[in-house]
Amino acid sequence: MQCPTSRVTETPAALRADLDARITVELASVVAGARRRAHRDGDGQIDTAHLLHSLVESDPEVRDVFADDGQVVRVLGYLVQRSIGYGLRWHGTVEDSGAMPRVAPGGLGGWSPPAVLAMERALRRAGRRGAERAAGVDLLASLAADAECRAVEVLSRAGVDAAALAWRIAGG
Repeated sequence: MQCPTSRVTETPAALRADLDARITVELASVVAGARRRAHRDGDGQIDTAHLLHSLVESDPEVRDVFADDGQVVRVLGYLVQRSIGYGLRWHGTVEDSGAMPRVAPGGLGGWSPPAVLAMERALRRAGRRGAERAAGVDLLASLAADAECRAVEVLSRAGVDAAALAWRIAGG
């Protein structure tokens, strides 16, 4: 269910510092890019499609996980269309895949609940692989795991099977 949202809220400084300490420099750049994209698009929160766009656009390791370059091009094409019409039905709404409560416990201000969940899963995934910091591929795996999020909708429309993508990332 999509609900109207108010203006973009900034992530509290302490929470932002904690997140920055737990993600790679490259992933911090992806988050900053998603924040800029949300602001530029006039969206109230960073959502999973903003994160996917920034990931695919700026992280070569993420692009390498896709089956072929054609998939990357199609995904970027759908994401670019978001600001010129495709995503207008999302404009002014909060992404809510039902995967977590509307207000995330200790949540990230200015993030949709599924985006918060994806980041939390990316941090846990990094820990399971013994890494101190989450990387872009950890976030991509987390996005692909939420079948109801906007990022998976974009992947599907671009002809990418999110489950197969997650399997490839897991080393399947």
